[in-house]
Amino acid sequence: MTAAPVRPAVTVDVAGLATALRDETDAEVRFDAGSRGAYSTDGSNYRQVPIGVVVPRNVEAGAHALEVCARFQAPVLSRGGGTSLAGQTTNTAVVVDWSKYCDTLVTVDPEARTCVVEPGIVLDVLNRRLSDHHLMFGPKPSTHSHCALGGMIGNNSCGASAQSYGKTVDNVRRLEVLTYDGLRMWVGPTSRAERARIAAEGGRRAEIYDGLDRIVTEYLADIRRGYPKIPRRVSGYNLDSLLPENGLDVAKALVGSEGTLVTVLRAELDLVPVPASQSLLVLGYDDICRAADDVPRLLEHCSPGQLEALDGRMAQLMREEHAYLESLDSLPEGDSWLLVQFTGDSQDDVDEQAHALLKSIGRGEKDATVAFSDDPEREQTMLRAREAGLGVTARPPDDRETWEGWEDSAVPPERLGDYLRDLKRLFEKFDYDHPSLYGHFGQGCVHTRIPFGMKTAQGVADFRRFVEQAADLVASYGGSLSGEHGDGQSRGELLTRMFGERLVSAFGELKAVFDPGNRMNPGKVVAPNPVDGQLRLGPTWRPTTSDTHFGYPEDDHSFRQAVLRCVGIGNCRTHQGGVMCPSYRATHEEEHSTRGRARLLFEMLDGHPDSAIADGWRSTEVRDALDLCLACKGCKSDCPTGVDMATYKAEFLAHHYEGRIRPAAHYSMGWLPVWARLSRAAPGLVNSVLHAPGLARAGKRLAGVDDARSAPLFARESFLQWWRARGSPRPDPADPATVVLWPDTFSTFLHPSVAASAVRVLEDAGFKVAVPDAAVCCGLTWISTGQLAVAERVLRRTLGVLRPYLDAGTPVVGLEPSCTAVFRADAPELMPKDEDVRRLAGQVRTFAEQLVHHAPDEWRPPQLARQATVQTHCHQHAIMKFDADRELMRRARLTADVLDEGCCGLAGNFGFERGHHEVSMAVAELGVLPAVRAAAPDSLLLADGFSCRTQIEQGGTGRRALHLAEVLALGLDGPLPSEHPERLAQRPAAPSRTARWAATAGTTALTAATGLGVVRHLRRP
Repeated sequence: MTAAPVRPAVTVDVAGLATALRDETDAEVRFDAGSRGAYSTDGSNYRQVPIGVVVPRNVEAGAHALEVCARFQAPVLSRGGGTSLAGQTTNTAVVVDWSKYCDTLVTVDPEARTCVVEPGIVLDVLNRRLSDHHLMFGPKPSTHSHCALGGMIGNNSCGASAQSYGKTVDNVRRLEVLTYDGLRMWVGPTSRAERARIAAEGGRRAEIYDGLDRIVTEYLADIRRGYPKIPRRVSGYNLDSLLPENGLDVAKALVGSEGTLVTVLRAELDLVPVPASQSLLVLGYDDICRAADDVPRLLEHCSPGQLEALDGRMAQLMREEHAYLESLDSLPEGDSWLLVQFTGDSQDDVDEQAHALLKSIGRGEKDATVAFSDDPEREQTMLRAREAGLGVTARPPDDRETWEGWEDSAVPPERLGDYLRDLKRLFEKFDYDHPSLYGHFGQGCVHTRIPFGMKTAQGVADFRRFVEQAADLVASYGGSLSGEHGDGQSRGELLTRMFGERLVSAFGELKAVFDPGNRMNPGKVVAPNPVDGQLRLGPTWRPTTSDTHFGYPEDDHSFRQAVLRCVGIGNCRTHQGGVMCPSYRATHEEEHSTRGRARLLFEMLDGHPDSAIADGWRSTEVRDALDLCLACKGCKSDCPTGVDMATYKAEFLAHHYEGRIRPAAHYSMGWLPVWARLSRAAPGLVNSVLHAPGLARAGKRLAGVDDARSAPLFARESFLQWWRARGSPRPDPADPATVVLWPDTFSTFLHPSVAASAVRVLEDAGFKVAVPDAAVCCGLTWISTGQLAVAERVLRRTLGVLRPYLDAGTPVVGLEPSCTAVFRADAPELMPKDEDVRRLAGQVRTFAEQLVHHAPDEWRPPQLARQATVQTHCHQHAIMKFDADRELMRRARLTADVLDEGCCGLAGNFGFERGHHEVSMAVAELGVLPAVRAAAPDSLLLADGFSCRTQIEQGGTGRRALHLAEVLALGLDGPLPSEHPERLAQRPAAPSRTARWAATAGTTALTAATGLGVVRHLRRP
């Protein structure tokens, strides 16, 4: 018998290892504090700061990096999307991140329905690349938009579609693997002839196969008896795949081994046809246990593609969080629901399956507890509520923090209802109130998050006692500790309670066969770290506290609590759709994802003795990670737990530069409203200087602006000048028809046509427009550059100017989305106790909101009858939403293609700052600029954000975008031109070549004269 390995003490020559990796491998080698902090945890309760991070540029480089690590006896951990919920992808090891470069679809065999992939390829990306062949990889976990295939193999991932296609193990044909001691081989089912050939060849491979034979022989009866015969057994090593009747399938035995046995370099996968048609049946029940009771009956009468469940508690949380309301509205009556999806070759086929099931169980399509859909878009809306479970339950509105730890147990489906009742009783015993219960009920798998007390000794002790008793409970039902997420550290220590001592000893022997030195992801599955060890929080976590500028009203007024919003789900690593996270999409860097930045901010709190970040707010590592944050606020809406990295960035910059010289861009662009007002003295001259040969380059360098950017042009006549010359009477603030048009910097000094157009349309709709007499500003540019004390002073002055309108409840109409968002979100967080700020937040409206919801019933916008390509500003996407704009465009007969291509990449000052241009344009080229170039010549291009319009104009598209107000105002004048209708809009004219050279000459002459004067002064006796 081979002894099970024990955990090694990590005594590695770290400096020598880092040097060797840099010298010998084609990889990005990162042993800096920032990288180590970003990879210190995953989606679990656990935290271990890695030795370093290696990002190989190809698979061969990754294999060589592992050889170097073995030479130094360094533990290693392979990582893909890093979404593991059981602690599999956090370790004191060298983390090899395969996701940035090793993401190739190597080959596809459509006839055999197989493909070969590298470990870093993302599931959704793979399926998009397979779509031309009408094939896909069957298992689809809820993280499908960002989970890597290597991680799915390591974890034996499942998802809702496992009802049809099984777990990942059921869809893996062969694996190319590398052992820690350097053996590289393809493994899969092993015939007798193949086994004989391996034995004859001898060497390390034969040694491994001899070890596998020995384990199977010694534990044959235990393996056959000891594995639960349920669809969702994910816990433990797959020793059952080595049984003779299962073909000694080494590939399947390695699936789910969580990187503790081998490194997967490539995988040959089985594929399935993409279903031609789908339908969805939703059945309502009084409670989740009764829903579970009905699962066996449903499975007797149908073979669904998915059979999912969600309970009333989750629905309640969604309503309280105002999330997925459209999904909830599509559900039938009930307090818990089963979602039954059917797939087939035709719509008639799937519809018939649904109707046959209803008939069999005595329900009808018109029943109040039944909802049926064969519309794919509506089906996705209905399923979205179930798929969002983790994010919705992670941070409930009642501020209870919930945690993984018992989030994916599985039992035989026919015993599911009774198991849930017993699990609820266990919740009550530990006073865990009312955790949501949902999951893949068709296969007996239950998801939940529990309010464990992870910050106190008693809370952690209760956590341990709970999971021990829960493990005994699930074992008594013939179930599995894990039905999807694996063992890792969450369940490794509990495996004996499920499998018994002998099988767990067999796991140790399997580990010893492949990794006798215990250097592959040590402390997981075999010789595991304690379930209550290496916690991300724990009773010894003591983070620093400090005063903050923002109030964090939704986080118990605590920056620390705000940072803890990130639970590691990883939606910020998606490749398309939504906005979050543009910098990750451009760089594919964990450090430049919302999650990576949140991890660094957590480390900055310095709550552990080994925190990677030791210098708090002054940290250069945190500053560098936040530097590429576009402050787009996409995460505030797209992150399931509502992380608001733009706010955290502003907070950090305020502290980081307190009492210090700031970057030049903070003074040039951060103070743009001041410079814009000063430009009124001679706007033409200012434009000439900003674009003059030589001077422009020098000015940009002095201002911290990237050389590749052109400075925006100031209008010769600002909106305020136009407004005053117009001589409009000031309306009574108390008049119901009065609205205040907010004169933001961009619509006033740069694109005044936007504000003037808005005046015209609002007046056409019957409103009386007022414009503040004194200078006002929302403080946006100071907020985005972290000059929060200045921003607060600016806001207080603005509130004073607006007071008559605030007192009267007059609506304030914003045109620039980012400024409107300040009033709705940033200002209330910056000044949470100011009543005028609260009033303003309630009174500010977008242009479209004012016209759609408050214009007289008889008013109609001009009928434009045009196609329009529309880019939504990120702040509008995150804060105000776009529903009113869609409705206003519909009423104006605009057929709007509202892009779902993410951020434009300019993001206010971000894209102008030196060093950001490459990332800015990379973000834009991911979708927005290609979509603009593809727009028909006669279509309108709409972008309400000044940044979006500027990026489109400077992005080589040959087009200009308009604000919706401009389009409607043009429509009041009659039909638009047949091509490039944007040419009718007024924009500041570029200075002539003569004016630009004159500015250069004049400045040169002035400089020379000044220099001559200085010389003469110095020569005086």
